[in-house]
Amino acid sequence: GGSYFTNKYKGESDTDFVLEPNRQWANEIRKKWMKKNGDKVEITPIVIGGKEIYEDRKSVTVIDKSQLDKNIVCGEYLQASPEDLILAVDTAKEDKDGWREMSNKQRAKILAKAANNVRSRRGDLIGVAAAEVGKVFTETDVEVSEAIDFIEFYSHSATYFEEYQNMKFKPRGVGVVVPPWNFPIAIPLGGVASTLASGNSCIIKPASVAALCTYEFCKCFWDAGVSKNTLQFAPCSGSVAGEYLIKDQGVDFVILTGGEDTAYSMLNSRSDLFLTAETGGKDATIVTAMADRDQAIKNVIHSAFSNSGQKCSATSLLILEKEVYEDKSFQEALVDAAKSLHVGSVWDFDNKIGTLATQPTGDLKSAIESLQEGEYWALEPEFVDGNPYILKPAIRWGVKDGNFCHMTELFGPVLSVMCAENLSHAIELVNKTGYGLTSGIESLDIREVEIWKESIQAGNLYINRGTTGAIVLRQPFGGMGKSAIGAGRKVGTYNYITQFVEFQETQYPLVDEKRRSPYISLVKKLQQYQVEEKEIEKLQYAVNSYLENYENEFSLEKDHFRLRGEDNIFRYIPLDKVVIRVSDDDGVFEVLSRIFAAKISQVTICVSVDKNESLYYLIQQLQEELFEDKDTLVKQTDEVFSQELANYERVIYSDTKKVPKIVFQQSAKSAIFITRMKPMMEGRIELLNYFKEQAISHSYHRYGNLGIRGI
Repeated sequence: GGSYFTNKYKGESDTDFVLEPNRQWANEIRKKWMKKNGDKVEITPIVIGGKEIYEDRKSVTVIDKSQLDKNIVCGEYLQASPEDLILAVDTAKEDKDGWREMSNKQRAKILAKAANNVRSRRGDLIGVAAAEVGKVFTETDVEVSEAIDFIEFYSHSATYFEEYQNMKFKPRGVGVVVPPWNFPIAIPLGGVASTLASGNSCIIKPASVAALCTYEFCKCFWDAGVSKNTLQFAPCSGSVAGEYLIKDQGVDFVILTGGEDTAYSMLNSRSDLFLTAETGGKDATIVTAMADRDQAIKNVIHSAFSNSGQKCSATSLLILEKEVYEDKSFQEALVDAAKSLHVGSVWDFDNKIGTLATQPTGDLKSAIESLQEGEYWALEPEFVDGNPYILKPAIRWGVKDGNFCHMTELFGPVLSVMCAENLSHAIELVNKTGYGLTSGIESLDIREVEIWKESIQAGNLYINRGTTGAIVLRQPFGGMGKSAIGAGRKVGTYNYITQFVEFQETQYPLVDEKRRSPYISLVKKLQQYQVEEKEIEKLQYAVNSYLENYENEFSLEKDHFRLRGEDNIFRYIPLDKVVIRVSDDDGVFEVLSRIFAAKISQVTICVSVDKNESLYYLIQQLQEELFEDKDTLVKQTDEVFSQELANYERVIYSDTKKVPKIVFQQSAKSAIFITRMKPMMEGRIELLNYFKEQAISHSYHRYGNLGIRGI
């Protein structure tokens, strides 16, 4: 697949601030966006129902946190009312400007203009993020590059799936994007870009702390020709959004990046909600005795403290193998490096770390104010000049297994250090948190790296490099475990937009009909059981397509970029256990296709039937040849079935319309995902239901030396 990608999609470059013209440009940004006392600020409107609304709405004043002592206002925005949100959903459903009716080509043309607008307004996006959330220029600069990549790549993804002759797709309808404040440009813009590129209308409810940033990039879309009916901007409180956006049946899907509790409350308020959510993490880097310790310190300091430790991918746990933990010079060097980081106003370019987006409250506040038994501060938390938004890096030493700072996500520059007896103990401590977003290891021993790679549970793995800064397609981003709710497709991959469209097969998939496999001979055996010819034919094509796609896509590790000095592998990991629920009116293809797909994907299954006797009998007949030891066939009522959902990683029905209310309600309690697509013959789409996705970035050079790989 190498050449395909390089021809059609190319990533955006970051700014090199070492160059003098770029430094002058940075000064211009500061001049424009750093407000002084008495400067007038424009009011940011809400944009709903095709109009900018400036009247009769509650307003929120935004203070420049870097200049807290001067009480400088850097912006003001209005909040949407319940009536506004009701109108927003109606407008999005109506789609009066026909975004959903356009061809992919027409949409791509408009989105390419939007990407160019983001390019030309890089300075304004950097400026607004500095003023509103206190993010230093270099941190937002890479976000802008990622934002451009998202627009270009999701348009490209739509084209990629359009090239399949045997199917077409249509948008789901209305998408709501609920982004976080810690990446105020890239994450919200990525949500908007994926929603629009897949043909849906979009309502964005920005994070309250980052509304000005969202408005600034929405203008890039509107000015490119996306109408204000198609993309609506609706800042409001979380509770109002929960009541009038999330609950509204007119909303077809929600993209959330935020807290686990937010995801659960959304599912609680609407159990059948199609939610795709990335829900934070407690990310760890393990340093073994076989690490290059200086390199480890450099990588950990950047991963733990950039953007004040407010990245969901930040290393907030450092797990040291005993020998490293007891090495006094390692501790001194780590503390020294953290102390040497310049912390302060975002407008002073000497500073590497700016402000926090909000004052420390809740978990972060208790983490910096108290220690547990045996813990001490190797570097004590300290605010700069009494500004409660500017917190210097802090290092907490001696955190024990199960302690508050071992298990709790903290959004701030606090690094918790633990001691592990050996590598397997370290891995156990990482997996114990239950999160699985990013994870890092520092070790020059390839055997240690292999053991770690196969046993750590996280969506993004980093070896001998920082654990932050994922790049579209190169290190597509997204977690596992408590860090992902929904289908678990990673942002920045081809698969991401498949969640927001509905595929329809127009003809049989292209397959090699001469392929031999026990699965195909099993399909042929179905003639003995009076299965209709048409169903058998569809199953034959399906099984062939599943086998082909398993071999060419799902069983492979792919590196699309093949960079010198760094592997960037994308791979699929089969789900642990999937339940296929047989509805009373399901036909042979609807159920058997899914059983074959799961078995070809090497996934353990439970097939659960209520009253569908004929299919129960048929599966029983095939059980011996089709099932492995751990696979089961059971009879269960909906009540019994719904009580057991938490035992599975995924629930599969042949159609969402067949899912009873009780099953949705129970699945919402443990956030178990119910597949939202009908069974397909095309394996490239169908097999997505049986896998998790993982990205591994391995920096195998040391200071430019390729070692054994360079020979």
